[in-house]
Amino acid sequence: MQNTVLILGPTGRLGRNAALAFETAGWEVRYFDREKDTLWDAAWGASVIVNGWNPPYPQWAEQIPDQTAQIIEVAKAGNATVIIPGNVYLYGEQAPERFATDTPHLANNPLGRVRIEMEATYRKSGVQTIVVRAGDYLDTEASGNWFDMIIAKPVAKGHISYPGPLDCPHAFTYLPDVAATMVDLAGKRHALGQFEDVLVPSFTLTGHQLAQAIGDVLGKPIRAKQMAWWPLRAAALVWPMGRAICEMRYLWRKPHFIDAKRHSKLCPDLDQTPLHEALSRALDTDVHPDEVMWTSSKPVAAQ
Repeated sequence: MQNTVLILGPTGRLGRNAALAFETAGWEVRYFDREKDTLWDAAWGASVIVNGWNPPYPQWAEQIPDQTAQIIEVAKAGNATVIIPGNVYLYGEQAPERFATDTPHLANNPLGRVRIEMEATYRKSGVQTIVVRAGDYLDTEASGNWFDMIIAKPVAKGHISYPGPLDCPHAFTYLPDVAATMVDLAGKRHALGQFEDVLVPSFTLTGHQLAQAIGDVLGKPIRAKQMAWWPLRAAALVWPMGRAICEMRYLWRKPHFIDAKRHSKLCPDLDQTPLHEALSRALDTDVHPDEVMWTSSKPVAAQ
């Protein structure tokens, strides 16, 4: 019997990648349309629900608890597994540099607390929940993330605009690798625990290393320049989204890397996409992976 997955937020960056990955793997994919679908009708008979809903930052505290309750209710009624894209917000500024399944959830800022409470609710719900956690996304097309909106925007001028200190290691994750992990774990769900927290292999890069890698892909020198935060801080005085973005600035100043040992154990057959190939897709270039050569320095190995 064919497995069925319901994608919530199918037009978003995560939902779009997840839908493609599940379709490619032979699943029946349902796309949730908020304008005409009800969650109960759409979820009935689905084996897996992928929660790609992601309201704007200023609406997290109001909307996420209600969305979580709705999804748990329908998943419990239909005995469905819920897969949620996890981020690293819940670890907090005081967390160790290593982000892993056993890293404490220490965040005390508003957005971090929302994520802590959301995952705690799933953990207590009795619904099988798989958290697929990642760093900042590298997508296959411009989708309004840090990479395409800020970092890579000035590459035509020969530089990137990096939001943190240029020597601070930061975790980046290729979205198709996140989606592939979701499919792989969904297929193994009956052998998994009621609550699984799986971090996806990610690239650990400083601003200088990211600029070097982008230059290697584009075949021209690219420098790293630090982004100016003062316009955002000024806008944050009257712009709620700006305040939320500034709240998460610490992640660009905090050295961190993702420990994906749990992923290696559960998904031994999934290979991480090479960095130059991921960047080629994220930059929308026509560079063939086999033609890309590293120049003066390689990036820090993926953790």
